[in-house]
Amino acid sequence: MRANAKAREPEIQAFWAERRIYERLSRENPGAPFTLHDGPPYANGALHVGHALNKILKDIINKTALLQGRKARFVPGWDCHGLPIELKVLQGLKSSERAELTPLSLRQKAHAYALEQVKGQKTGFQRWGIWADWDAPYLTLQTPYEAAQIGVFGAMVLAGHIYRGLKPVHWSPSSRTALAEAELEYPEGHTSPSVYVAFPVEAVPTALASQLRAVGIEAENSGQMNASGRPITLSLAIWTTTPWTLPANLAVSVHGRLDYSICAVNGGDSLSNHLVVASELVEGLQQTLGLALKPLVSLKGEELDGVVYRHPLLERRGQVVMGGDYITTETGTGLVHTAPGHGVDDFNTGKKYGLPVLCPVDESGTLTEEAGPFAGTNVLKDANPTIIEALKATGTLLREERYAHRYPYDWRTKKPTIFRATEQWFASVEGFRSAALEAIAQVEWLPASGRNRIEAMVSERGDWCISRQRSWGVPIPVFYHRETGEVLLTEATLAHIQALIAEHGSDVWWQRDEAGLLPPELAGEAGEWRKGTDTMDVWFDSGSSWAGVLGGLKNSGSHGPALGYPADLYLEGSDQHRGWFQSSLLTSVAVNGHAPYRRVLTHGFALDEQGRKMSKSLGNVVDPAVLVEGGSNQKQQPAYGADVLRLWVSSVDYSADVPLGPGIVKQLADVYRKVRNTARYLLGNLHDFDPRPRAEGGDAIPHAELPLLDQWMLQRTATLIEAVTGEFERFEFYRFFQALQNFCVVDLSNVYLDIAKDRLYVSAAGEFRRRSCQTVLSLVAERLAGLIAPVLCHMAEDIWQNLPYPVAEASVFERGWPEAPEPWNNPAVAAPMDAILELRALVNRQLESCRAQGELGASLEAQVQVELVPSGDGDGSSGTDLAAALTWLQSSPHPEVDNLADWLLVSALHLGDEAPAGVVLRQAEEGGVRVRVARAAGRKCERCWHYETDIGRHSAHPSLCGRCVAVLEG
Repeated sequence: MRANAKAREPEIQAFWAERRIYERLSRENPGAPFTLHDGPPYANGALHVGHALNKILKDIINKTALLQGRKARFVPGWDCHGLPIELKVLQGLKSSERAELTPLSLRQKAHAYALEQVKGQKTGFQRWGIWADWDAPYLTLQTPYEAAQIGVFGAMVLAGHIYRGLKPVHWSPSSRTALAEAELEYPEGHTSPSVYVAFPVEAVPTALASQLRAVGIEAENSGQMNASGRPITLSLAIWTTTPWTLPANLAVSVHGRLDYSICAVNGGDSLSNHLVVASELVEGLQQTLGLALKPLVSLKGEELDGVVYRHPLLERRGQVVMGGDYITTETGTGLVHTAPGHGVDDFNTGKKYGLPVLCPVDESGTLTEEAGPFAGTNVLKDANPTIIEALKATGTLLREERYAHRYPYDWRTKKPTIFRATEQWFASVEGFRSAALEAIAQVEWLPASGRNRIEAMVSERGDWCISRQRSWGVPIPVFYHRETGEVLLTEATLAHIQALIAEHGSDVWWQRDEAGLLPPELAGEAGEWRKGTDTMDVWFDSGSSWAGVLGGLKNSGSHGPALGYPADLYLEGSDQHRGWFQSSLLTSVAVNGHAPYRRVLTHGFALDEQGRKMSKSLGNVVDPAVLVEGGSNQKQQPAYGADVLRLWVSSVDYSADVPLGPGIVKQLADVYRKVRNTARYLLGNLHDFDPRPRAEGGDAIPHAELPLLDQWMLQRTATLIEAVTGEFERFEFYRFFQALQNFCVVDLSNVYLDIAKDRLYVSAAGEFRRRSCQTVLSLVAERLAGLIAPVLCHMAEDIWQNLPYPVAEASVFERGWPEAPEPWNNPAVAAPMDAILELRALVNRQLESCRAQGELGASLEAQVQVELVPSGDGDGSSGTDLAAALTWLQSSPHPEVDNLADWLLVSALHLGDEAPAGVVLRQAEEGGVRVRVARAAGRKCERCWHYETDIGRHSAHPSLCGRCVAVLEG
């Protein structure tokens, strides 16, 4: 019962390895190939329960496919490049060692670190019983993989989908590199110092000037005074959550169709006494700014086009321009401060108006000389307070307040990012967006909501920034002219670099100079060219796996024998709609015009039992290694084994986030023991059974000759097989978990085996009633092992290895997926059995009531009367069903087995209106059925525990009943 999983599971895994079960089945099964393509986990850090959820789900699916006869070859992968590994290497070095690092030596250390991490994670995956090509995984740092990735990049270049451009990208000052959307996270609780600022107007179009004069405003006459002696000024009110971008301001954007108001201002310390704001926001801004705003002029945004303003902090002029639908009245003022170097919308608007892309921020996030007096301040440290103080000094600050909102952070360093315009390499999604959306529609998404999610992301995403300013990665194989900056990226250079990487690996880019990297025909011009230093986004790395592993790229190297492209299934966490699912889709569509997968299945994330994210600070982390192997204190943290971890994965509806904690683990261990105990009982009662048919000298009884109870048990088994098969095909493993529990606890333990004990223990060894029962136990045990094999793989194999009779297959996985012969599926036994089980439940409730009062002990101390009576409510359906069931039972050719008293586990049964002898202890009536319980007549047989009246008649066995005497003397 304890399983000793810590020792036994590795023994079973060694048995699989020795017989090469996975290797043979995945390559020699007669069925069609099945490819579940593994999304590569990152080669950094210990495995966590998220890894377990992901890899075990994949293994359940693969093992099911193998059992069903398909060639399910699973190649595990690891994502090995990128900043986290580079940072780990740097953190492990002394400052003097870091100073001596070259890009090549850093790459070599990162390579070694990644392989070390892969080795550790692989050991953990194998301990969980995951089957895969462990001796030949794919790693994104492998030479063939890198060559295939260059092939994907080259194909996209030649198709016109790759370009270099200056535009704002997510930039991480803490990592000093550009980031993709998938490398961002948005933590809770972020606030920014938002400011409302007045941009003084200096000139307005003629049409607008006449409207202003009508209300006494001479916007172009800065010397005019109002009645109070203050200058009459007009300003544009803007709002921003990034004050540090104000030195880069070149325009103010408005929406042409929105209504705007020019308002007189009373109160406050601002020098402006007239403000332009969106009409819809006037009332709210009065409260926010603490100003009285009186609308004087109403106009459309397009009438503000061409207004010239003075920068509030620098000697610079800007103008009002027409922006897009990103300008709304949900927040702010309806006028948007526009810095083309620091925002995508700003950049696009600026491009329409020919504005320069001003970006006065360096790679560390420090403002440059172009920021004037603010140069040297850091945008994430002291730039904001410095600029806010300057706004106060100029009288242009209308309001300052903290603003809580979603803000992107670098998912590796956990520090804020910024938008910063830099020269980067991009994949032009616009060039194949419609094809990508069409490809999405051809894929089956599970759950279906996944389609909506990725469609929205692909529909709205901008061009993909694929370059990174790091050393540890696959190089972007480009050359720049040393004088003109012209780019050299041709079919010839791409093919040459791909061939070099296929032979030497990507280190060759750092090992050789330009003369050694350019094609022979260009080697003479090597002095004119400079090789690039950017590496590719790691999402481009992993997103190329359809080429490097599945074999989806013609004339390109791939990882061993191609698995098949497109894959049958991709399965990852729901966050991969913006990650691997999307990068794989975009690269595949850009090159081949279709998705790299036929189906995509997603799962949620592991939380604690209170629905909280697991974190060390909360102390709610469940370490899968401790769950499987036990902790330092084995009493407090016992070794549950991998099967309990696998059982958890099968028990949860993984389409949403899933809980795990100590309480859940204990419940799962209890279910695990119940299943194991059921199997142990089946095996323990087959020690003397020969599964060959009787006609061949064995003990097995043909189905047609089995008693009704046995036929019912096989019918329930057939129903379970059909249900579980469908549930596995639909990937609804939690339904399997529920069905397995019900079958083992209710159908088998509480009903069939409870009744069968008498047949198994009391009958003569070779008696029909015992052999027929053993026939069922044998058939059920073998199929139960097959059904649980994808999930409880170690227990299933343990069952198979402990079958007490020879079988043709050495492993449960060689038998194949369980099937039920047609005669088993006999629904005619279901309805009458349901009626009898209802009667059994009614009787058990009365017996339990007697036990609770101390009137009876074991159920065999009782006799029961069952009478069909007219129902008080006029509904005699239960009684009618039971009457039909009793008739069915009486038709059995095996009354010695299909005996209702035995099925009710009582010593005597009376049918009809004849009351039992003795005092009636309990009486109950439900739906036309009346039962009475009394103490059984006679004495207790010391062998079978039945109460009988013939005990003592046999002098040789004075304490036994006649039935037991006959067995012993026989």
